[in-house]
Amino acid sequence: MGPLTGHHHETYVISLPGPVPGDGRTRWKVREARPGVLWFDRRCLASEEELLKALAGRVRGIPEVIDVGGVELQRFVEGRTLGSLHRQGRPIPEPLRRQIMATFADLLRVTPWTVRVERRCEAHDRPQDGDSAGFLERLVAFSQDRVYRGNLRAFEELFWSLGVDEDSFRHLRKHVSGMAERPFCLLHADLHRENLVVDRQERLWTIDWELAAFGDPLYDLATHLYLTRYPADQERRTTQEWCSLVEDVRPGASRSWEDDLLRILDFKRAQSVFTDIIRLGLSMGEDASRSPLILARSARRVHELLTAAAAPLGLAEIPSVRVIASAYLRWSRFHRDDRRLAA
Repeated sequence: MGPLTGHHHETYVISLPGPVPGDGRTRWKVREARPGVLWFDRRCLASEEELLKALAGRVRGIPEVIDVGGVELQRFVEGRTLGSLHRQGRPIPEPLRRQIMATFADLLRVTPWTVRVERRCEAHDRPQDGDSAGFLERLVAFSQDRVYRGNLRAFEELFWSLGVDEDSFRHLRKHVSGMAERPFCLLHADLHRENLVVDRQERLWTIDWELAAFGDPLYDLATHLYLTRYPADQERRTTQEWCSLVEDVRPGASRSWEDDLLRILDFKRAQSVFTDIIRLGLSMGEDASRSPLILARSARRVHELLTAAAAPLGLAEIPSVRVIASAYLRWSRFHRDDRRLAA
């Protein structure tokens, strides 16, 4: 079955002949990177499959990995994503939410020195255990160097028209400074409704571990809250339970969470400005005037993002939806002529 097209990969699902693990109906998946796709997140581990093998028996609800003729296959989890069952903004049923909390507890027990997996990042680019400020600084630097500067050739005019530039990162660093130290653990770093699969027995599986890293546990909570979009009361309960849980597992893991959770959430809002300006531009194609509905929807989305990130990016004024739409129109016409889209 396939290809199942994801954001970064095409996935193929296959059944293996002969005896296979599981109940005989288990299917497996193999993935192939899509060419020319932009990566907007820092990747720290060399192999998702190697990580999953190292976590077997330590983290619940993760896909099994097998080797077939030198090709590593992940178990295809039969079920539906949490997002397809319970859309953003809607509450997550308590039995499923409790399983999410249990996954957080498992991750907290996995420390940098207890898992031997190959890293992409060099040793000098890894913050010391507990250096939460250094961990966040590397994420800010990645957004500045790889997302913003790496796409200036194609998007500089659009960034400028929307009021974001190099100075935005100076404001962001000042805004998120002062992070407390917390002991590091394994982070999924992309734990949201579409990366959680509910099987027929109502068990929760966690998939897509490509962004996993070792770092500040509060970052995992902030990313989860930012992407999952709980109703307000369930978000408060989840945050309170997370703080209680982590102190039982790793004392100090929730230190200064009241202030630092807000700092990390503001970083996520600022990060989304740069990534989504690019993604929305590319989604319109080379002539935005041919897709007025997409243009209007994208302009409203960018306006929401800029408004949410005004404080961390130091934005004194937010362009109107009409101004944003006009900026995208100018940008798309320029690139229709010279074909200099980012690659």
